[in-house]
Amino acid sequence: MIEKLKKLKVGKIITDPKMSNYTTYKVGGNALAIVYPNHLNDLIKLLDFLKENDIKHKILGNGSNLIFSDETYDGVLIKLTEFNNLEIDDTVITVGAGYNLPKLCMKVAKLGLAGLEFAAGIPGTIGGAVFMNAGAYKSDMGYVVSEVKVIDENLNVKTLYNKDLDFHYRSSYLQKHRDLICIEAKIVLRKGDAKAIMDVIADRKQRRLLTQPLEYPSAGSVFRNPKNDYAGRLIEELGYKGKNIGGAYVSEKHANFIINKGNATASDVRNLICEIKEKVKEKYNIDLIVEQEFVD
Repeated sequence: MIEKLKKLKVGKIITDPKMSNYTTYKVGGNALAIVYPNHLNDLIKLLDFLKENDIKHKILGNGSNLIFSDETYDGVLIKLTEFNNLEIDDTVITVGAGYNLPKLCMKVAKLGLAGLEFAAGIPGTIGGAVFMNAGAYKSDMGYVVSEVKVIDENLNVKTLYNKDLDFHYRSSYLQKHRDLICIEAKIVLRKGDAKAIMDVIADRKQRRLLTQPLEYPSAGSVFRNPKNDYAGRLIEELGYKGKNIGGAYVSEKHANFIINKGNATASDVRNLICEIKEKVKEKYNIDLIVEQEFVD
């Protein structure tokens, strides 16, 4: 299969990659291959090949919300790093799915474009952020994305508009329709004062440094906040700050973060998440929703 993949000549291929190098938790086994398609036609050609040969595959952004198992992922991962086009037309941003979200946030802030400040500390790509409806500080992608281009299950390119994307708290239409692949987004911002925007970003960065365990590998918030409450508060009330399974620990700084202190396995992380979920359900009858995705 790898030889056939190489013959397609669709872009760079890395065989037998360690998923701990491609995820922010720094855990996980190997995959068969990661492919970096050069452009749209290559991506379509690659998807056609994978579907025709019934090969498992998945789009991989910055790996900030994925937990691969310790076993081999028996499939091909696709990274859209080359889909990094950026056009800025007044307040309208057209950007490729592989573009880095914090990088875009800083670029538009310096131009005096407001509305994306919430994203400065979210370590994802545009495509991943749209898929997850990534957000912070009471804002998210649903407030700024006007439309996206996707490849559908028949390998046709089509446009979905904001009203089609069903953005809600950490969810989107794309999560429920996994055959759709985001390749580009149009973001609409508003004019503001560059210094004021940069001040907001700097202030929030300082607050994150004080309240979040940014010095360790993690994937940000583990659980979505339940209605009118905070997952971190519930976990802390359980006495779970500092609790560990193997090398995976509940952060002492923020109970809704699980951190890898250097030798965690994917199983350690997964088991700790499942244990917390179970204990919160047992004590509070609240079924916490895991923000991260387990990949087998």
